[in-house]
Amino acid sequence: MGVEEGVVDEYTQDGTVDLKGNPVLRSKRGGWKACSFIVVYEVFERMAYYGIQSNLIIYLTKKLHQGTVTSSNNVTNWVGTIWMTPILGAYVADALLGRYWTFILSSTIYLSGMSVLTLAVSLPSLKPPPCHDPNIENCKKASTLQLAVFYGALYTLAIGTGGTKPNISTIGADQFDDFHPQEKALKLSFFNWWMFSIFFGTFFANTVLVYLQDSVGWALGYGLPTLGLLISVSIFISGTPFYRHRKPTGSPFTRMAKVIVATIRKWSVPLPSDPKELNELDLEFYEKKGNFRIDSTPTLSFLNKAAVRTGSTSPWMLCSVTQVEETKQMVQMLPILFCTLVPSVMLAQVNTLFVKQGTTLDRAMGGSFKIPPASLIGFVTFSMLVSVVLYDRYLIKAIKKWTKNPRGITLLQRMGIGMVLHVMVMTVASLMERYRLSVARANGVVQNGGQVPLTIFVLLPQFVLMGIADAFLEVAKLEFFYDQAPENMKSLGTSYSMTTLGLGSFLSSILLKTTANITKRNGHKGWILNNLNESHLDYYFAFFALLSLLNFVVFLFISKNFVYKAEVSDSIEVLTKELKGTTMLAQSNQEKTER
Repeated sequence: MGVEEGVVDEYTQDGTVDLKGNPVLRSKRGGWKACSFIVVYEVFERMAYYGIQSNLIIYLTKKLHQGTVTSSNNVTNWVGTIWMTPILGAYVADALLGRYWTFILSSTIYLSGMSVLTLAVSLPSLKPPPCHDPNIENCKKASTLQLAVFYGALYTLAIGTGGTKPNISTIGADQFDDFHPQEKALKLSFFNWWMFSIFFGTFFANTVLVYLQDSVGWALGYGLPTLGLLISVSIFISGTPFYRHRKPTGSPFTRMAKVIVATIRKWSVPLPSDPKELNELDLEFYEKKGNFRIDSTPTLSFLNKAAVRTGSTSPWMLCSVTQVEETKQMVQMLPILFCTLVPSVMLAQVNTLFVKQGTTLDRAMGGSFKIPPASLIGFVTFSMLVSVVLYDRYLIKAIKKWTKNPRGITLLQRMGIGMVLHVMVMTVASLMERYRLSVARANGVVQNGGQVPLTIFVLLPQFVLMGIADAFLEVAKLEFFYDQAPENMKSLGTSYSMTTLGLGSFLSSILLKTTANITKRNGHKGWILNNLNESHLDYYFAFFALLSLLNFVVFLFISKNFVYKAEVSDSIEVLTKELKGTTMLAQSNQEKTER
């Protein structure tokens, strides 16, 4: 009997297969052996992506001769699209091609966009002539063809990332079997190290690549990220023999739509007093697919009407309890998603207005070397790297002794701390901008927009604080939406965290344009002008601090009423026992074999 149990345990129990659809041996595929390829891929891919994003506002301003509001909004609109397309990528992966093949196809599109973009910044015929006039309005604008090629490449790249972003982290998480206690324990720290790999690549982009773009040339500065992307995809493909895969399970949108339609059509049908009377499939059906069957819960109980038997077996009239509960899990995360929009707006300022502030300051660092303004984003990355490591290695160990939670604190508590830090970030940014403006007035460089005699490092506190905030908020957000999504909708759950960044970027564009227009009324100069020395970014950042505070209050109310799908802190004792039990069983089987 022990031998039979040992044979069964050699195969994964979560329904993962190889590319041909065959069950996979635990010892041959998955785990950190497979994840090592995925993590290294992410380092190179993030280097490629942020090699474009970090300095994009400088290229739009200096090479395409766009003003502050126009260039900032073009950056945030593109970033918004980057983070919105994962919804489409998640749909294709879950419903049609599977995560692996969706990723491969999207990587091809991604590479083509990067290649054309490199040509657009390299060939003189694809960009307007150089202009050194401090007043951008006097410079020749890019032609329609030049803009079409440049933005066509940017948005082709965005479509490609739509298929890679929601699937690559999910593919990584799929390498750990939730039905196996030891792998389940290893998975707990996966997202921390995943984010570490992301920001390691980002740090290289924000320092080395940004310097090359500013000091050597944009052709080399964009050519290296393109080469980096090619290397990253090659690394990922080389790990194919070690990956575990999940078969497409159908469109999550269709599954949820069936529940909503069935609920509406049976709105007047009363719910049974016993949840066991609701429609559910046999346990064997879920075990064959390696999925969990979910029991009925009182949360959003009106959706339970979709599982009430009325005689019809149409999938648009009768759903299973598990299907209803999956829909509930996705729906009840929407208020949390809404609360992460404002922090995403704050994050959008790093690559736009924070960098523009740096262009007005003294960038000299000993001799003739000048630090590129976008390189300050590297301090966001560095502070986040340090914070993630300290949190994962030390803080969690100290706190979980008190909370009995293997994560130290809950995911929503970790997000809340990040939101409080965002209030501090924008408060510090507002105060520092007020100081910068006072120095500009004292030195008579307001009207001419000249350099303010302050070192660029006075902006360091707001960048460092943003990195610490992201170590709490962004890591927890990614893990929360993945963890709380149903097993069959993990890609869609991951895309939730990216959607917040996309919507936040679009919201940033709307707020910037609206604020610029409103503050110019009645003869006022306005808060946001091409000449930042005449602007009032201090007022704008103070407005963001207040907005972040109000958002945090709303988040507290919503998170207090949120019901976790499966809070790990409640099952840590069970997990410990499972790990001990697995060890004892292995020892027992070994003794029987020796006999």
